[in-house]
Amino acid sequence: MTQLSTDLSTSLAGQVRLFKKILIANRGEIACRVARTCKQLGIQTVAVYSDADADAQHVMACDEAIYIGAAPAKESYLCIDRIISAASASGAQAIHPGYGFLSENADFAQACFDAGIVFIGPPIDAIRAMGSKSAAKTLMEKSGIPLVPGYHGENQDADFLQQQADRIGYPVLLKASAGGGGKGMRIVNGGAEFKEALNACQREAKNSFGNAHVLLEKYLERPRHIEVQIFADQYGQCIYLFERDCSVQRRHQKVLEEAPAPGMSETQREAMGKAAVAAAVAVAYVGAGTVEFIVNQDGAFYFMEMNTRLQVEHPVTELITGQDLVAWQLHIAAGGALPLRQEQLSIYGHALEARIYAENPDKDFLPATGTLYYLHMPQIRWRVSDGRRDAHVSDVGENLAQGSDILSMREPYAVRIDSGVAQGDTISPFYDPMIAKLIVWGATRDQALIAMRRALSEFHVAGLSTNIAFLARLIDCPDFSQARLDTGLIARNHTILFPAPAPLTYSVLAGVVASVLTQERANFMSPLSPWGQADGWRSAEVYQRVLHFMYGTENIIATLSYQRGRLYLEALGRYTSLHWENTQTCYRLQVGEHIMTLNVFAQEDQFEVYVDNQHFILHYIDPLAHNKKSEQAQDTLISPMPGKIIAIHAQHGQTVTKGMPLLVMEAMKMEHTIAAPRNGVIDAIHYVTGEQVAEGVQLLSLVASDESC
Repeated sequence: MTQLSTDLSTSLAGQVRLFKKILIANRGEIACRVARTCKQLGIQTVAVYSDADADAQHVMACDEAIYIGAAPAKESYLCIDRIISAASASGAQAIHPGYGFLSENADFAQACFDAGIVFIGPPIDAIRAMGSKSAAKTLMEKSGIPLVPGYHGENQDADFLQQQADRIGYPVLLKASAGGGGKGMRIVNGGAEFKEALNACQREAKNSFGNAHVLLEKYLERPRHIEVQIFADQYGQCIYLFERDCSVQRRHQKVLEEAPAPGMSETQREAMGKAAVAAAVAVAYVGAGTVEFIVNQDGAFYFMEMNTRLQVEHPVTELITGQDLVAWQLHIAAGGALPLRQEQLSIYGHALEARIYAENPDKDFLPATGTLYYLHMPQIRWRVSDGRRDAHVSDVGENLAQGSDILSMREPYAVRIDSGVAQGDTISPFYDPMIAKLIVWGATRDQALIAMRRALSEFHVAGLSTNIAFLARLIDCPDFSQARLDTGLIARNHTILFPAPAPLTYSVLAGVVASVLTQERANFMSPLSPWGQADGWRSAEVYQRVLHFMYGTENIIATLSYQRGRLYLEALGRYTSLHWENTQTCYRLQVGEHIMTLNVFAQEDQFEVYVDNQHFILHYIDPLAHNKKSEQAQDTLISPMPGKIIAIHAQHGQTVTKGMPLLVMEAMKMEHTIAAPRNGVIDAIHYVTGEQVAEGVQLLSLVASDESC
């Protein structure tokens, strides 16, 4: 336990009696995160879990766990009565809701109150006031907080809403009033597309939040998204813990966050902080909250919404302030006053957070599901002195689990990882596909960028697609590295961030060849036997062998020559000697005179290579295996992931053109449109609206126009 945690525990114990046991009504990394702080403060924890999470990391992180239902969230983590029953049965005095799920649900907070259980969050009235974006904006307008021009009223008639959009002027932003996280949000560029966008927005809002109500706002060009962390106690005190820049987004969801916001003047910081506090005071707020602003290029800022919970990106605030925000939540919920006054808070250094997701950035960030066959995370490092004071980085990870002395550590930067998964776990289609949050700290933003580059190069995942390589390109993108930030950064730098697949290099192929041969050697019963060496020795002295690989659609041939006890590789126009040593997945290769290190993970015939922030996937073509591609593959539309069919736009026998939307799937709370890959005629539709489908199943059949008869 760090000095900070020890001091905080002593301080809290002296002021207020903390809870003995709490239930964490969430899963994944946030449940693990809350459990860590509770453990430091001597508070017992109770986890809840669904069918999909029986062996999850958050279950193991808590002192006890209670089953609450089937895998779909609406049958488990969103079931208020089951969570209240679990808390009562376990003897928990309070419930921490984490973020997402029921964290901003006023009915859940009311149910906690009715059951005599403390809800670790704001008052019920504050949740209701800020739970509706429309009502919140009306309240903020009355409090004198600036708003973006828009419509936030109750009239949801489609024609009326379009009239409002016409009045505001395009482009406009459609947003789910009860939502968040980018769900139920659409940019509308003109009146012709308004109705279709409205229908999609309302449908997604209804499915995600149970409420189809939407609001309209003028869509600002190149705005920044900056949010302010606030904390309030029940004695009327409210402070802000500075700001976070969350401008870098895809699908209106945050990708990278940082604190403090680059280029923020002290005058603007104070103005936004005071506006955030005013917003909290307007609803008699208590606990942790985040007030989000949209900031124009001229520096003008407008209230966007208030999140009445802890945010995903709260670690960057913790690292620049040295405070444990979960400990603050527990302290205030137990009746304590704010641990610090505004003037006692300072900013130290710079922090960045990258969300590591199971998704495919090259396919519009399509979420991925599957098993984490291999998971290697960067080493956790902590810097605790910047020359002004020691121990300002709070211990909210596992850095001191072995009892190390923080004052003896002098790392140039800090690396923290918040995760709720481990190697061998499954990313399911039922929940958010986050693998981890990678958080770094440096004395300056440039040092933090260096730390993030290194940490991303050490983060390796095999078994499913991730956004790690994309994040590495994003960190190096000139607009980001030079802090030219706005919500359109990713789209504006599409060429840089979404390059063509990297050409296969000789060294990468050499690493895969080494892995194939290493596996073959391991298959021999006795490596001490001369027959177990598998080194190609022949009495004739020379032996050649040909290996076949697929890299994307490219057939790769590698010819091995064994001569006088040495191995030579001929491929991709090169011919050199090859020697290697390996420890599990780490290969140290000597290719000719060149020595290099790379990581190779093998899963059956698939080989994944990590080197220089690049990720290569090759398939070994076993000559004894027979794998013929279906001739009908081009005539089928395959489900890219498990999900639910929510709309079908095509009919049997209909002539379609390439790119035409055919059906819409919902998976991981997001809508995904399946479009025609080419011109043709719909020959068959294999599912109906409302059906659940598995990944890889054939959804529709498409034939050429002249074959339709």
